[in-house]
Amino acid sequence: MLRCILIALSLCAIVGPASAQSMYLSISSDDFQVMNVFSDVDTFRIDIEIDQPLAAGNYVNPDIVAVNYAVSGDLVAETPSEFPSFALQREMSGDEFYAQGSSLAFEIDQAAVLGDGVQVAELAGDSIVLTFNGREIGNGRFHPALLELAADGSGRLQNSNNIVSEDPFESVQFGDEYITDLMFDPGNTTVLSDTAPDPVVESSGGGSVSGLSVLLLTGFFASALVRRKA
Repeated sequence: MLRCILIALSLCAIVGPASAQSMYLSISSDDFQVMNVFSDVDTFRIDIEIDQPLAAGNYVNPDIVAVNYAVSGDLVAETPSEFPSFALQREMSGDEFYAQGSSLAFEIDQAAVLGDGVQVAELAGDSIVLTFNGREIGNGRFHPALLELAADGSGRLQNSNNIVSEDPFESVQFGDEYITDLMFDPGNTTVLSDTAPDPVVESSGGGSVSGLSVLLLTGFFASALVRRKA
């Protein structure tokens, strides 16, 4: 039994540093001053694991391990979907994300200090410095998001130009469902790091246990077992 616990501890130690091989993009409506322009869509979160270590460089549709994002809100009358509100949540692989027409683009400046993650001010460019386009084709969804952040501390969240169906052809253009303007401090808004974001805890009380928690619990039981044998 003790041998199995020690093996588990060793595996946890191996798995921990491996996360440094990934870069994580994490953006939430909590990071911004949100101003509704068309409809009332003011809650969103985007978490992406990128299959590259955090480093300076230009990233246009980089290899993605997984995309997990959500956006929700109330809609005004007579949008193309005719929905009064929506709560879209998407979890998919990078391959699926790109296959449906989505895209991701940003550039980390060569002078960026990476130890505390990457703030918007450390992205290269004078205008739009980060674009997440959750565009989807032919699957019936009206609401996938287009998020753009600019170097001057402004941004915009709106629905992308989704092709809702192809036969008969039906589409929705940028902002037909919702448009939300964003304001933020570029120097204090972190969007990229080498640490995975905290999982969202479900309101029902469910949630996930972190790797550190597993490690601490395993160590506790191993210690207790050793004391008992003594």
